[in-house]
Amino acid sequence: MAKSILTVDDSASIRQMVSFTLKGAGYSVTEAVDGQDGLEKARSGSFNLIFTDQNMPRKDGLTLIKELRNLPQYRSVPILMLTTESSEAMKSQGRSAGATGWLVKPFDPQKLLEVVRKVIG
Repeated sequence: MAKSILTVDDSASIRQMVSFTLKGAGYSVTEAVDGQDGLEKARSGSFNLIFTDQNMPRKDGLTLIKELRNLPQYRSVPILMLTTESSEAMKSQGRSAGATGWLVKPFDPQKLLEVVRKVIG
């Protein structure tokens, strides 16, 4: 059975690129259009990995991560930030919110898959 990944980003083109890359590697992908949508989809589904952007309407990535970490089923699920934010300050906020890792946009599809394989196989 394919590993299931939730990708949360307000940019349709980024969601499409992430989905295309992951589906091509055999993963099952669900897309969410912002942090609130991501939280609702996470609550109603079950995912092996979550990608989230930082800057989104309705709920940003750090808030989403904190809320996911409060849900028992997502305490130990890897959550990766995929964002244009690359400052050390932002990364340390991400780590304290509970982010597993950090990828900077624009992303290299091969690198994305390497990271995914590292965290969920």
